This record gives sequence, C-alpha cells and structure tokens, in this order.
Amino acid sequence: MLIGQLAKRTGTSERLLRYYERVGLLASRRQANGYREYDEAAELTVRQIRALLAAGLSTSIIKLVLPCAHTDGSLNPCPGVLDKLRLQLSRLDERAAELARARQTLEQAITVAESNKS
Repeated sequence: MLIGQLAKRTGTSERLLRYYERVGLLASRRQANGYREYDEAAELTVRQIRALLAAGLSTSIIKLVLPCAHTDGSLNPCPGVLDKLRLQLSRLDERAAELARARQTLEQAITVAESNKS
C-alpha cells in the first residue's frame, strides 16, 4: 500500500509515517517512481507505535520494543526491554504522584477562595 493509504487506515499523518521510517520504526520499499510502498503488516506496526508513544515511551525505546511485540499486543521478554519498560512505569508513577499533589493544592486553593467569598 502507498503512504496515503497507510495514513488513512491508521489515522496517522504521512509526515509522521515518514518520521517513523526515518528513525527506524517502520520500513518501506521504494517503487521505481520513488513512492514508498508498505506491506500489510505496516498497519499493525503503526498502531503499535502509536500505542507505545501514548504510553510515554520514546522512539528509541520503541525501536527496542517493536521486535519483541506480538500481533496481539503482548511482548516477548527480550533482553533489556522489561527493564526499560519498568523504568518508564516508574517515571509515570512519579508524574502521577506529582499531578496528584498539584491537584490537591489546587483543590485547597479553591476551597479557601470559596470560603473567603462569603
């Protein structure tokens, strides 16, 4: 399929697909006219990339994770990958705790402001 078809199927811009290719996450073949041609597996690959990006992983970590990924979304325990995923989970936990503290501070500020209103 051509890049426009892949973009439409995955809801991803052609620009992002070119970027994924440039950083080594996605592969294509070039036709004689220079057009990129993707196989059917590229659709799943793009969906996996998008899900891993949504989980907060960098493209460099995704590059390590993709070869370990199955079509059902599960992963083989490839060397080093689980450690990278655990580290990312820890970072997400830290960010969640920071957000919870910020939320609590904001709630307190609102409560104080509302009580001073009357």
